[in-house]
Amino acid sequence: MISLIPAIDLIDGKCVRLTQGDYKTKKVYGNKPEEIARLYESIGAKQLHIVDLDGAKASAPENLKVLEKIVSATSLAIEWGGGIKTEKSVIETIEAGASYIICGSICVTDPDLFSSWMKRYGSIRMVLGADLRNGMVSIKGWEQDGGISASGLISRFSGLGLRRTICTDISKDGMLEGPSFGLYSELQKEFRQMEITVSGGISSMEDIRKLDSLGLKSVVVGKAIYENLITINDLEKWFQNE
Repeated sequence: MISLIPAIDLIDGKCVRLTQGDYKTKKVYGNKPEEIARLYESIGAKQLHIVDLDGAKASAPENLKVLEKIVSATSLAIEWGGGIKTEKSVIETIEAGASYIICGSICVTDPDLFSSWMKRYGSIRMVLGADLRNGMVSIKGWEQDGGISASGLISRFSGLGLRRTICTDISKDGMLEGPSFGLYSELQKEFRQMEITVSGGISSMEDIRKLDSLGLKSVVVGKAIYENLITINDLEKWFQNE
């Protein structure tokens, strides 16, 4: 059964959502991320996906105090992304309590460095983030074309023990129109031993059930929850069945 992972995006320590990564579309959903995290844990969530949008802009984590609060307030396993481009940032994020570290741009611009982190901190802990526009990986806050496909990027690390890739279809992100089912299905078929995590476009529990039927292993859900298209009751029932 596919694992459902609630998402929190952070700007200035607040829970926000963007549309297609555009900071001008920011919508604030809460000032206390730790309370939202506690709610997710109370209904059965085991894991939480957090993106530090300030960190993505600054090329270094900016909201680690929030991470520390959530780790102190819950027992959730936290996967953290946004601005992880140096080993110093990896260490600081781990020390702040993250269970998993998501790296995106650095996997394109310096694959050897990411490979070294996989060896040093574990191939389970280090997660590849592939953000896609028209099938190609985008980097540096989705502003530049990385010049490589998702398949090409994953192939770089799959033989080195990479266990998980979070794929975000930028064209679908925040649009609540459903994910790119074909894209994710093909990637999961190509990399059968890899956990391909779906991100972007989830609009209903039906989307999640379809991804499950296609053999996907995990899915990140954010805006659909905040817009009440997927209710807390829906989530609780799903977690009970997981």
